[in-house]
Amino acid sequence: MKKIDFLSFGTAGIPSSAKKPGTAEGIKRIPELGLSAMEMEFVHSINISAEKAPEVKNSADENSVNLTCHAPYYINLNAKEKPKWHASIARIVQSAKITSLCGGYSVCFHPGYYMKDNPKDVYAKVKEAMINIMEQLKDAKANDVWVRPETAGRVSQFGNLAELFELCRELQDYNILPCIDWSHIHATSNGKYNTKKEFEDVLSLMEKSLGKKALQNVHFHCQGVNYTEKGERNHIMLDDSDLNYKELIKVWKDWKIKGVAIAESPVPEKDAVLMKKVYDKMR
Repeated sequence: MKKIDFLSFGTAGIPSSAKKPGTAEGIKRIPELGLSAMEMEFVHSINISAEKAPEVKNSADENSVNLTCHAPYYINLNAKEKPKWHASIARIVQSAKITSLCGGYSVCFHPGYYMKDNPKDVYAKVKEAMINIMEQLKDAKANDVWVRPETAGRVSQFGNLAELFELCRELQDYNILPCIDWSHIHATSNGKYNTKKEFEDVLSLMEKSLGKKALQNVHFHCQGVNYTEKGERNHIMLDDSDLNYKELIKVWKDWKIKGVAIAESPVPEKDAVLMKKVYDKMR
């Protein structure tokens, strides 16, 4: 498993200011921005082939960039139809395989939807899928990346903090940890998780459930968010939002969090640079 001994800030996707198109070229722009991470966005398709992966890996190694990946949006591990359930599993497995070939650190994904089912039944189905995924990656010798179900952005989605912490605790023999999207938990709680105590409560529960390693190997998302009582509507820039991001970043620093923090803002590089500057100024 790749080890990151600091909190590495980066962009969701290739920076818009990259001089040339393509993932390998986009990676080169990251250190020029003062950043050290980039999330490969496979949200519509897995757009890096096994043949292209070594070029991406070389670029990341040469530029000291930590790579993460967001698997496709077309995933529902609670799908009613078996072909859709298996297709969702396949997308996560393939995303993780490519991330591994690229020398990446972590792959995150939205697990699925309740679809009016009993949450306990949904949990069991997601757990079954996660075991399937991890066994496939083990067989393919591609289990050297963290596999991360992400906190839900809408109340209709599976993946609140309690569910994900319990799921990862039960599957701790595998390389599974949650991806905490701080704007998502702020949105699904209709404006909560916005104070120092609430931020620390999340980290305390994370450590209690999953141990110190969870705080030393994080994959965070952070950006502004518009929301309703149903959860997230859309992402916005941090300074246009009500997220108390400066206090949140201070908590990260106080707790000596290590891993990756990715900005999924409309202009990711702007907010990633902002977070890094705020973090560096904190004492």
